[in-house]
Amino acid sequence: MIRHPYVTEKAATQAEEENKLQFIVDIDDTKDKIKREIEKLYDVKVRNVNTMITMKGKKKAIVVFEGEGTATSIASKLGIF
Repeated sequence: MIRHPYVTEKAATQAEEENKLQFIVDIDDTKDKIKREIEKLYDVKVRNVNTMITMKGKKKAIVVFEGEGTATSIASKLGIF
């Protein structure tokens, strides 16, 4: 389950330059499950998902999108920028 976007200055730069967004997800979610959920929620194609555990013990997913500008479009819809 996608909990919320993870917004930092670095995340905003990645959205603009690398077509990536970061999300906090459930600790038990797999990369495949995260990919399917993002594709369903935002009606987009996901190229890749990387995950990591933050220092606070939460799971962060870094999602790379297929279409050019997809990350900034989703970020705008979410009110990130």
